Amino acid sequence: MKLLYQTHSPYARKVLVAAHEMGIARDLDVIHHETSPLLNNDEVFASNPLGKVPVLIDAAGTVLFDSAVICEYLDGLHAGRKLIPSYAPERFRALRMQALAQGIADAGIAVRWEDERRPRHLRWPEFRDGQLRKIALACDFAEAGIEATRQPDIGDVALATALSWIEFRGVYAFALGRPRLADWHARFSERRSMRATTFSGDTHDQ
Repeated sequence: MKLLYQTHSPYARKVLVAAHEMGIARDLDVIHHETSPLLNNDEVFASNPLGKVPVLIDAAGTVLFDSAVICEYLDGLHAGRKLIPSYAPERFRALRMQALAQGIADAGIAVRWEDERRPRHLRWPEFRDGQLRKIALACDFAEAGIEATRQPDIGDVALATALSWIEFRGVYAFALGRPRLADWHARFSERRSMRATTFSGDTHDQ
């Protein structure tokens, strides 16, 4: 299977961390692609009309995109403990946390656009502040509900990679005032899956 990837994408890293946790990362041919809203990457667009990674292409040529879809597909390929639980309430706890983490990453990318990538005269500080508020409230939610002793699921993978990305980009200091979340993230970051998939690089538009 081919995984069209980006070394600085929180969504792509979520898929690869999940694959490591599932024990099937060795089955993926990981191919780095630069993408951005300003970059026409023809190979990525040929597989995903949205022009974004991650994209998974299986041995039969089936193309899947969106990190949640790819993770669910991969979770059906192995015989080990599933990252997406089958039954409530564990299933919906995991999916809810995955959705929260996706929102953190989405808001973080919006903040970065306003802080760094949009032309200065077009920036909208109030919009940036609104996105930061979303991140802060999401981190408060995670601080209140984090469970350090439970076996990790897709929600944990998604949260760890989203928090690592906002830390990597200097978007928001999530650890300040949240000792339980900070400790959980530090511990999760020591997992082999996280150490094998560290962020690197910057966004290129050409």
